[in-house]
Amino acid sequence: MLVVECKIKAKPAQYRAIDEAIRTVQFVRNKCLRYWIDAPKESQIKRFDLNKYSTELRNEFTFVKDLNSTACQASAERSWSAISRFYENCKSKRPGKKGFPRFQKNNRSVEYKTSGWKLHSTKRRINFTDKKGIGELKLLGKWDIHTYPIKSIKRVRLVRRADGYYCQFCLDVECVDVQPKTGQEIGLDVGLESFYTDSNGYQEHNPRFLRTAESDIKQAQRRIYKKKKGSTRRRKARARYSKKHLRVSRQRNEHAKGLACNLCKSNDLVAYEDLRVSNMIKNHCLAKSIADASWYQFRQWIEYFADKFGKEAVAVPPQYTSQECSQCKRVVKKALSTRTHACQCGCVLHRDTNAAINILHKTRSRGGHPQSNAKGVAASTLLGATLVEQVTTANLESLSMQERGVSIKL
Repeated sequence: MLVVECKIKAKPAQYRAIDEAIRTVQFVRNKCLRYWIDAPKESQIKRFDLNKYSTELRNEFTFVKDLNSTACQASAERSWSAISRFYENCKSKRPGKKGFPRFQKNNRSVEYKTSGWKLHSTKRRINFTDKKGIGELKLLGKWDIHTYPIKSIKRVRLVRRADGYYCQFCLDVECVDVQPKTGQEIGLDVGLESFYTDSNGYQEHNPRFLRTAESDIKQAQRRIYKKKKGSTRRRKARARYSKKHLRVSRQRNEHAKGLACNLCKSNDLVAYEDLRVSNMIKNHCLAKSIADASWYQFRQWIEYFADKFGKEAVAVPPQYTSQECSQCKRVVKKALSTRTHACQCGCVLHRDTNAAINILHKTRSRGGHPQSNAKGVAASTLLGATLVEQVTTANLESLSMQERGVSIKL
């Protein structure tokens, strides 16, 4: 799958129509979720039952009928996606909370399937033909959608962000660019002191984007509460605050993407730690720094580029990678504050370099090239039965999203 994203230029009335369509999608999703919750225990609600219920909603509410029928089905599929994920967590006996589906409060997108829209002959405009009144929108961006056949477009999605509105095209095309073999293998140990340390001893600087912009973000947040509730000035202050968070989110994404691309191009095998970041951020002392490092996003890009370039990406269990000596395999216990690994065998290395070498050794000990963990999931947008949610960027576009050209080619 390939996602091409273009920014939208339209009139204020069209932006209001998009907002109305987004609110309708949220209404349909929440109604389908309520239908599943209120259903008797003996009746098992399936995906197609929710699709039928969305049709009943179209007959009952006029504003739902004005939305394209495939967009209503996509809304019902969103609710089923949350329900099925909850079922899978229960069956797999996932520890902790199982992720019971919750009602949506600030939806930011509306998704169409193969109907309800029509591309202009120039492929630089798109017309939405349902009764919401969105009409024809101008597409901005350097990537031309006309380079792909229209039949390959399986989904069209309108997304509201802090800095405007975007149109995403989900294309059913293969994204493969096999790179020549280099004969190089590398192990990576991510950290807070440096973004990552590889098995060759190189340490990548940790940019700390949130820490750098934190003073400006806090200042913008204070200005919100100095404005009167419900006023235009307060709304504009919220928009400025959200744009600062969005900028940090995009900086993280571009940083992780560039590093992952270079690593996968220059190495045939990339080994990294299989970290549970969601558990690590429960430490309130390090949670902000860990989230700012965006380790999981970096891992997603490594897996994506490894699949795209025909390389190997392997996740290694992190147990004892920092304590074990990379030379003699003796366990040398040390506190987190101890940054130098010194063993009785005479091996003296930086703690993270020693860990990166151990990660690479664990990968090689499995015999030859192990099975790749790369899934080819694009880190810009997660693709599935529905174009569910943006991977990381949407979570930080907080405040103005509640009221919520760059192009991506993977």
